[in-house]
Amino acid sequence: MTTALWTVIAFAAWTLFVLMVGVGVHRWRLILSRQAGLADFPGDTPHGSTAYRRATRAHANCVENLPVYAGIVLSAETAHLIPDHMGALALTVIVCRVVQSSIHMLLPETDLTVGVRFSFFCAQIAAMMWMIAAIASLAIARTG
Repeated sequence: MTTALWTVIAFAAWTLFVLMVGVGVHRWRLILSRQAGLADFPGDTPHGSTAYRRATRAHANCVENLPVYAGIVLSAETAHLIPDHMGALALTVIVCRVVQSSIHMLLPETDLTVGVRFSFFCAQIAAMMWMIAAIASLAIARTG
């Protein structure tokens, strides 16, 4: 299995980890201590502490970005269009994702933390755009 495929699995595992630790522990603690019922967590209503809401948003952000990243990697793998630097770019995406989510969950929102978090998000986007360009370049070279 390639590094890029491993990072898709790592991204999925991280998404589940953020859900279980960032969101699930809080909810189940409240449910099991009878401070909340199973239906007390509506998705369209803000509830919980700011740290809990940041963890919920970090999980949603992972869920939003995982399909995009997986689509890029799986398309390249399926078409056998793997640029030489695909593994390094893939590692950049997953490391930046973990750092971004960790900042989101662990640090209060200030201009500095939001700026740093956004920088790690931008690095992921840049790496994915680079992947797309490199894959497209390989595809064009093979057909042209």
